[in-house]
Amino acid sequence: MDHLLAAVDLGSNSFRLSIGRVVQQDGIAQIYAIDRLKESVRLAAGLGDDKIIDEEAIERAITVLKRFGERLSGFHPNRVRAVATNTFRVAKNVSEFLPRVEAALGFPVEVISGREEARLIFSGITNELPPSEHRRLMIDIGGGSTEVIIGKGFQPLHLSSLYMGCVSFTRKFFPDGVITASRMQQAELAARRELEAISRVYRRTGWQEAYGSSGTAKGLLAVLLEGGMSRKGITLEGLEKLKAKLIHDGQVVMGELPGLKHDRSLVLSGGLAIMIAAFKELNIKVMAPGEGALRVGVLYDLLGRDSAHDKRHETVRQFIKRYHVDVRQCERVKQVALSLFSQLELYDPTEKQELERTLGWAADLHEVGISITHAQYHKHSAYILEHADMPGFSNDDQELLALIVLGHQGKVSKLSLHDPTRGRWLTLLCLRLAVLLCRRREDQKSLPISLAANGKGIKMHVNKAWLDDHALSEYSLRAEQKEWRKAGIDLELIET
Repeated sequence: MDHLLAAVDLGSNSFRLSIGRVVQQDGIAQIYAIDRLKESVRLAAGLGDDKIIDEEAIERAITVLKRFGERLSGFHPNRVRAVATNTFRVAKNVSEFLPRVEAALGFPVEVISGREEARLIFSGITNELPPSEHRRLMIDIGGGSTEVIIGKGFQPLHLSSLYMGCVSFTRKFFPDGVITASRMQQAELAARRELEAISRVYRRTGWQEAYGSSGTAKGLLAVLLEGGMSRKGITLEGLEKLKAKLIHDGQVVMGELPGLKHDRSLVLSGGLAIMIAAFKELNIKVMAPGEGALRVGVLYDLLGRDSAHDKRHETVRQFIKRYHVDVRQCERVKQVALSLFSQLELYDPTEKQELERTLGWAADLHEVGISITHAQYHKHSAYILEHADMPGFSNDDQELLALIVLGHQGKVSKLSLHDPTRGRWLTLLCLRLAVLLCRRREDQKSLPISLAANGKGIKMHVNKAWLDDHALSEYSLRAEQKEWRKAGIDLELIET
């Protein structure tokens, strides 16, 4: 399976698995789909007003993911990426059921932000379209959120994720399946209010082509074309005809709507209201179907991570520039931190690779908070890294990055509440020692320290002659030793 990649999209309405084969042609990598699975889970339908997903919906998700897990058996973890969207973002009990979801799938699941979802959708649609110099509008109506993007070429210009989806709107405005003119109007107005926040900027930017992706757009297109309500693409006229029919029938009647699939019929009314609102608020004339969407975007992002084009590296470079980071100092810290990290034994090679990358990024970005103020800058740095939009990074990526950066200064014991793994403690130690050794902001000719970890104990061997000549460093290292002991970790300083 060396040339296969797999993407799992855990949406609020449907779960999808896509497996692609990577083909190199003239130095350019392309991904060709070889297998796809899609299951309607309607996870958002199990999300109560208290933002708790009920057990029935969780069981539906686990049942589907066990099937996906069987198909993915034998894949290397580096070649599988599973992303979860809006319902996972808002559910208050996500920490309770996410381990069950991961166990069923057999791979980690990343909960991504709305903007990151929009970026991946843009990438997925763009990679499936012919090249164009035109600006393109893309709308993806999911089960719990709607992503709206304008981009040109492979560069997104505007990325938005709005808190409305076909499942959530159907539940809210058509809970019993009854469709009336009044209910449809209320749903449209609610969607337009969401769109108002972005409509002025989007209309001012403008576009020449519009695409709708994922199930809602494809379902609407099939109904409009096969029902004779539109001759080409999705149009406002066709949408209005479909709305009139639904209101006349008072409900979704499968036999009256050729092209409509059963799972899509359950959320048609909510998706239709959002699409009509988008056409009116953004003044869309005609919309074509966009293939690929999130799952293909995940595959291409995964392909980039497997090469020299990891989007996260680009994001880190942009942050270094945006926050005026001292590049030479952070490079010094990174070299020392990674050198110390290479001396340590971690039981899980995959975890070690992940932590090594995170340590490098943490070293690059640990001083971004100085752009606010030097006092308590590590707290400012951690806040920025956890809450800023960081393309390519999942929520979990950002939380881990922020945790390591938060801990590189001050008390070690403050991180005990986060219950870091052994590997994360060791990663943090490497960054703390690197910052300490590079305090003079001068290049290190050679490292006076080496590390060895055994169980919970850590041995820090320090050159005695160097220690005698560096009074401040000796004081700092012994203070560091005390800090780790307060956190319950034995850091032994051994003079050599």
